[in-house]
Amino acid sequence: MITIRDILLAAFSEHQDSLKRFLARRLGNVTLAEDLAQETWLRVAKIDGAGDVDNPRAYLFRIAANLALDHQRHVNRGVEVEAGPDLQGIADHSPTPENIALHRSEFSRLLRVVEGLTPRCREVFILAKFEERTYAEIAETLGISRNTVITHMVAALSAIERAMGPEAEAEKNAGGSSLGLPRRPS
Repeated sequence: MITIRDILLAAFSEHQDSLKRFLARRLGNVTLAEDLAQETWLRVAKIDGAGDVDNPRAYLFRIAANLALDHQRHVNRGVEVEAGPDLQGIADHSPTPENIALHRSEFSRLLRVVEGLTPRCREVFILAKFEERTYAEIAETLGISRNTVITHMVAALSAIERAMGPEAEAEKNAGGSSLGLPRRPS
């Protein structure tokens, strides 16, 4: 016995290409049209029961049109967003809340280390790293030699590396100094 589902599945096979074209014109997206044509087939395949369809082709197109309308309603509500071809493949690079908290914590640690530097060393470091001045500009501004600027930068970077490096993190997690600075020998 031939069921309504059999008739509709046969009609789908016969009219599949025209159904996809219909959906593509309505939606403006070939990929989405193919997805909704597949969804139409799934809906037809789930039909169980008796009944009679006078025009199987029109019935399929009505199912497809309703699916397209539902999709457009979801898009208009912001439930589903279809990216245009120029936006596809662009990932969201926004930091997660966990990353924001981690970076704030690390920045606070860095500021505490910088505050712990000697005044001249701190001044040289801030001019070089935050104001992006060259060593020659710093030397001229502070009235010191370029070699002295380099010495202060080496001292600042060494202190930061000791306090912020992987060994400092391991020591901090094991109950070491709150700044991550190594303990002085007794």
